[in-house]
Amino acid sequence: MPERLGASYINDAGETQTPVMIHRATLGSIERFIGIVLEQYADQLPLWLTPKQVIVLNITDLQAEYATIITNELKKHGIKAHKDLRNEKINYKIRSYSLEHVPYMVVLGKKEVDQQTLSIRSLSGEQWDNVLLTDFVSRLKQEIAQRCVAGGSKN
Repeated sequence: MPERLGASYINDAGETQTPVMIHRATLGSIERFIGIVLEQYADQLPLWLTPKQVIVLNITDLQAEYATIITNELKKHGIKAHKDLRNEKINYKIRSYSLEHVPYMVVLGKKEVDQQTLSIRSLSGEQWDNVLLTDFVSRLKQEIAQRCVAGGSKN
């Protein structure tokens, strides 16, 4: 490789010599691979690969306890769930997590707490209301299983 690059140096005797080159690109290879994956999926990683699969959002502090329960239940089923209990407007939170490309957002208000259901928004723009937690978990597990079996293809 040093010869092909035309690399050389002058030794103590004043002679031109070709150096020994040691090349290791383990980290560089990983970085290139991640770049290729992000480019392939247009920054929207498949559900099985994304670090945040579900974000649970409360509208007011009155839903904080229910949001914590839902988040913990999702985690028990192996779903990478996080909660955002900040005192921010719900539209701000939704926009923030849309820009982060979080695949699913669970929005909890008074109605969802009273009925013990979920209101779900997907990154693709779909919305489901009055969803039972067990149905949502089944849907997520099925989507993860399908993508893993299909080798992560988008089709």
